[in-house]
Amino acid sequence: MKLLKKVYLSAILVFMYAPILLLMVFSFNESKSRAHWTGFTLKWYAELLRDQSILSALSNTFTIALFSTLIAVVLGTAAAIGINAMKPISKKALNTITNIPVINPDIVMGVSLMILYVFIFRVLPFGLEMGYATLLLAHLSFNTSYVVLSVLPKLRQMDREIYEAALDLGATPLQGFIKVVFPEILPGIITGALLAFTISIDDFVVSYFTAGSSVETLSMVIYSMSRRGINPKINAVSTLMFILVMTLLFIVNRREQINQKNSKKGNLK
Repeated sequence: MKLLKKVYLSAILVFMYAPILLLMVFSFNESKSRAHWTGFTLKWYAELLRDQSILSALSNTFTIALFSTLIAVVLGTAAAIGINAMKPISKKALNTITNIPVINPDIVMGVSLMILYVFIFRVLPFGLEMGYATLLLAHLSFNTSYVVLSVLPKLRQMDREIYEAALDLGATPLQGFIKVVFPEILPGIITGALLAFTISIDDFVVSYFTAGSSVETLSMVIYSMSRRGINPKINAVSTLMFILVMTLLFIVNRREQINQKNSKKGNLK
């Protein structure tokens, strides 16, 4: 029975990752052929660095991910603190609302945001169009939820009496937050930031509907290139993106393991 489980798990992993592994291998293929290996080369990576459209999209992707993550960390942390201080009924209602961007299908979220932007721009007296700002707001709308969901568990684990003791000893609410609350929830903030950054880089559907025609992300450029036929540069950029995302996910999972070990040690003490 154990052998059957291992075979089943191995088959699932092969089915999931074999196409990605094949893509990565052929990103080093000298020929454009996707069926025959003709020799090892790095020329597709060199051509990738000379492609201005890809470099521009890469810059947009990382700046959108960075800015939306930084803003989401501030908004999400503040929202998590507020939700944690609410009464049970209000807390459950806002927890449900916070989960909506996470579990909601991307296509629904992308189309709804696009309709909202179009409606707002038509109502405003001065003309505006979708572009970098709307794309940033769209990413912020789902990144904030990941930060909230990462910070809330740390707030629940924290002993509130420590914060109240700091206030009794003369600390201001701001000093109490910086000295007591912030160090306790910092692991959750970092985990939420890494998740938000990873999801933002990986997003395509929401970006496709909210970016307009003036700005493109890397996933949008790859999609437009693939419609004209598979270019080996797509293999190269996809390989780099896969390595980056896997690295970030490894860091997130590693941090969660360390936090769990630290919490177990604290409980034993």
